[in-house]
Amino acid sequence: MSYKKLPMANFQLKRIYEQPAKTDGYRILIDRLWPRGVKKEAAELDEWDKEIAPSAALRKQFDHRPERFDTFSAQYHEELLEKKTELDRLRELAKKKQVTLLYASKDEHINHAVVLKQVLES
Repeated sequence: MSYKKLPMANFQLKRIYEQPAKTDGYRILIDRLWPRGVKKEAAELDEWDKEIAPSAALRKQFDHRPERFDTFSAQYHEELLEKKTELDRLRELAKKKQVTLLYASKDEHINHAVVLKQVLES
């Protein structure tokens, strides 16, 4: 019996403040708010997906405080379960090309992009 190997999803995370690179592939800003100090032309975005970002209430509640990250992660994960169509669209896109999820947070390990990537890859 042979099994058809499914294509791997190609997601990577990157701060919007880093220089765009050819290896980024399809660049999606996943923040609800436009990042300060970034010119739209310089961002070289393919898409700005505000809807996949955490709700304004959840974002404010988290306030980028490390001690709140576990609670935030669980709540954001719940929000993402309501966005199945959008998650599926992003997964399909990543099967065809590299997708770079862009975020503005200063902390590379404690932010919504980390949670989103985990959900997309699960």
